[in-house]
Amino acid sequence: MIRFEHVTITYSGAAKPALRDVNLRLDEGELVLIVGRTGSGKTTLLRAMNGLVPHFTGGTLAGRVLIDGRDTATHPPRELADLVGVVPQDPSSGFVADTVEEELAYGMECLGLAPAVMRRRVEETLDLLGLNDLRSRPLLSLSAGQQQRVSIGAVLTSHPKVLVLDEPTSALDPGAAEEVLAALQRLVHDLGVTVVLAEHRLERVVQFADRVIVVPGDAQPLVIGTPAEVMKLAPIAPPVVELGRLAGWSPLPLTVRDARRAAGPIRDLLVGRTPPLRVIDGELGKEALVVAEDLTVRYGQWPALRSVSLTVRGGEVVALMGRNGAGKSTLLNAIVGLRASTGGSIRTGGHDPRTLRGADLVHAVGLVPQEPGDLLEATTVADECRAADRDARADHGTTRALLALLAPDVVDSTHPRDLSEGQRLLLALSVVLAARPPLLLLDEPTRGLDYPTKTRLVEVLRDLARAGHGIMLATHDVELAAEVATRVVVLAEGEIVADGNTADVVVASPMFAPQVAKVLAPEPWLTVSDVLSAIGPLLLRSHAPTSGDAVG
Repeated sequence: MIRFEHVTITYSGAAKPALRDVNLRLDEGELVLIVGRTGSGKTTLLRAMNGLVPHFTGGTLAGRVLIDGRDTATHPPRELADLVGVVPQDPSSGFVADTVEEELAYGMECLGLAPAVMRRRVEETLDLLGLNDLRSRPLLSLSAGQQQRVSIGAVLTSHPKVLVLDEPTSALDPGAAEEVLAALQRLVHDLGVTVVLAEHRLERVVQFADRVIVVPGDAQPLVIGTPAEVMKLAPIAPPVVELGRLAGWSPLPLTVRDARRAAGPIRDLLVGRTPPLRVIDGELGKEALVVAEDLTVRYGQWPALRSVSLTVRGGEVVALMGRNGAGKSTLLNAIVGLRASTGGSIRTGGHDPRTLRGADLVHAVGLVPQEPGDLLEATTVADECRAADRDARADHGTTRALLALLAPDVVDSTHPRDLSEGQRLLLALSVVLAARPPLLLLDEPTRGLDYPTKTRLVEVLRDLARAGHGIMLATHDVELAAEVATRVVVLAEGEIVADGNTADVVVASPMFAPQVAKVLAPEPWLTVSDVLSAIGPLLLRSHAPTSGDAVG
């Protein structure tokens, strides 16, 4: 179905190719997972599969890419639209209609399908992706996760033979992600669709893949194999695989179910030991950074927040969790003054956030939105960093130093829109941090981030909390919450339904528990690092003769 023959892709002005001498064959009815660090070339590989490289992105493509026999060099994307459906990292960038139902029908209209066929497929897709309640909603009123499901549905209605998805679950809550992945499996198994997806959250998808392709970056050769083969030595792996490596399990588990079956000895070693509490060194700030009292926010007649009461102090790392559309982003926007309350009150740093302007605002609270490009205006990374220093009244080089810590591979001369989604997010985070606001708000901060970059982000957030900053994360990344959050607040239908320390809230939740918690339940162990700190030496001694391959 898809063939790459000695493909090398080089962008204008680049010192080396993005991909070099790629030879690849993907068959009908395969689900293929593409992984790699942020900016390694995953998106370039995906874009080559429907002709966006080089017809849209520019650069040069040597070799041949064949899609069901059609050469992408001689067939631009419009001539491949009946074969290949593409869901981009930013779903809203592809929207052309006003409402959900209209967007689902648009692609079929372009292909000239009969109205009766269009109506049937729209209904099927609404049911498949759980979108029926949103069918008449304006696209701009949807949460990012809801928009992502609509973007996937708009592609599915055209019944492509190849489906290419870039970070398809990055903005989805765990339940919605499971629904989307189940739908993709049905397409693969029942209809023979070839599905190719790039995803950083391996814990969600690796067990569903037929093959895994690792894109190392720096034009290095691709690593291709089954999930079990690749995960054995891959530099990035989901928590259950890391736990299996630590314990020396063979074969390595790819699912929570497999790990639970093998975890008996680890549970025995953990008996009588206490998991570490999620606290930041030092005392919480005496003054509240945010106080919400019976806060209500509406979009027209639709209540996005209902009587929310919440206090956040310096030194706290609060994870806001909940389904797509639960009100997480709305709460962050209200805290920074982007949304007016229709009831109750909100105070940020002792002020009504709607009255803060300019330097007063950026020195009181910083928000990194779901679409980080909204904060970026300059034409190069260097100019963006200089502008951020000026706006924050920070020392020259402050923003660039922060970016070097978070994303050392980003080049000063690059245009921000040419960065990967993850790199763009880290640039926006650096811009916000330059002002050192006492309160930092992040909306889906790990969207598009690989594991090493997420680890660096966690360390930065911990350092900020130790320095007295308050941090609020709206996130669907349960592994991030397990690593860094001292407190978890769960929203549902605009109301707070749970608020407590991280372990108390997430361990008993089938939706928000991290993988390690599910494996070692009912004990409240949250991460591999927690287990390692408690019994790491015992585990290593227990399989010392064979630990080289397992721990690698």
